[in-house]
Amino acid sequence: MPRFVLIVAALLAATAAAAQAPPEEPEAPSATVMVPVVGKVFGAGSVQWRTDVDLINTLGRDVMVMLSLPTAPDEPVILFPLPAGATQRFTDVIASFSMDRALSPLMVKTLNSKQPIRVSATVYAVKLDAPGTSTHPEPIAVAYADAFYPLRALYGLSFSDSFRTNVGLANLGDRAALFTIALQRVSGRNIAVTQLTVPPGTLWHTSIQALFPLITKGEDFSLLIETGSRETYVYASVIENSTNEARFIEPAIAATVQSAATSQ
Repeated sequence: MPRFVLIVAALLAATAAAAQAPPEEPEAPSATVMVPVVGKVFGAGSVQWRTDVDLINTLGRDVMVMLSLPTAPDEPVILFPLPAGATQRFTDVIASFSMDRALSPLMVKTLNSKQPIRVSATVYAVKLDAPGTSTHPEPIAVAYADAFYPLRALYGLSFSDSFRTNVGLANLGDRAALFTIALQRVSGRNIAVTQLTVPPGTLWHTSIQALFPLITKGEDFSLLIETGSRETYVYASVIENSTNEARFIEPAIAATVQSAATSQ
């Protein structure tokens, strides 16, 4: 058979196969809300930190909801229906995943819907040396939309005899994320700068002293945090040492246009 005839036959066969293949179905819509951090971990002062989460369906129709912990071991998932108008409360949400200890962002995905359900979360410390008592629940600011911005700031941080500060850097992407972090007392003037690479699928949660070990005590510090990786989030918590009462610090868009690395 001539070569030209073979080519025409192959093209006709490919066209026929494509015509017989079923059309691809469009991906079902979904909406995701992120709780920056939920946990069940032991802390200073003989306490265990826990997180409660409330999910409220105000969409006017029944939906399926999927919860996941993207930086926890094996990335566990919970899938359940949430009827219209219903509220589902997860007291100690980490225990709801049948885990004794974990620290991770919580992803709340509403399936088959472009609108998300309402999500609220609170963190508190259970006092192990005084059974049945805990600190006041502190609300955690949740993200209903893409929270990425190249330059973010955490304001009102303290580390002293009275207060301690923990900082969280989350990388939910599939590549390592480089963070440049500047410590400031006055906007635009760095006291110290450090860089940290967070592996993919990782939440890095540590004290501010671990980031800047040579800095002495102080009040009302700020962190200017710069990264080019989109699937990232930052937060902080300021905790009173004597009571373990906590204050969650959500990121703000940095006021300065200078980068964390170059501001003086």
